[in-house]
Amino acid sequence: MTDRAVVLLSGGLDSATVLAMAREQGYDSYCLSVDYGQRHVAELAAASRVAAAMGAIEHRVIHLDINQFGGSALTDRSIDVPVDGPAAGIPVTYVPARNTIMLSLALAWAEVLGCRNIFVGVNAVDYSGYPDCRPEFIRAFEAMANLATKAAVEGKLLRIHAPLIDLTKADIIRTGDRLGVDYGLTVSCYQADEQGRACGVCDSCRLRRDGFISSGIPDPTVYRHH
Repeated sequence: MTDRAVVLLSGGLDSATVLAMAREQGYDSYCLSVDYGQRHVAELAAASRVAAAMGAIEHRVIHLDINQFGGSALTDRSIDVPVDGPAAGIPVTYVPARNTIMLSLALAWAEVLGCRNIFVGVNAVDYSGYPDCRPEFIRAFEAMANLATKAAVEGKLLRIHAPLIDLTKADIIRTGDRLGVDYGLTVSCYQADEQGRACGVCDSCRLRRDGFISSGIPDPTVYRHH
């Protein structure tokens, strides 16, 4: 019987690459996306395209309005998305508790599926300002998960896979290209329009574009014109 894995799938470049890596390792992938009240739903549409293109067994979207709390430029429209390049400190695009919440949801589904593997596309190189993208956080969450679940108490320990955590954006793109990821299906922009066209100036767009340039692989991103 093929091992199952729950893959957190945002619809962006990183999570699409992680899904490809899980598939390469032989896992049957169950993809989970979260509609958490982000500025646009274009990335959720992208997640659906990616899951279908890459042979996911199932793709579910959880609706959880953490925008009720605000506190992030991605969930609070009164906070502008930065467009002047990365600044020092933790950026205003940090969403409080987002990765903790998403991993918890993945953990719940994994336990129901009898699945002992969760894949997540966190990256500590390009997003070092986000505290919930660090290796220490992933290790701590895995330890907590193995205290918190019936499955783990009965000896079926869970593993959190974060295969991109130490990779540059260019390395991630090269990996996905080798595995056949169609990055034209993905949306990374923090403020994409309804068609999924990228702004080209937010931090995520800058990192993505620089990654394609550094990798030497053509960038399929569609940008909207101002």
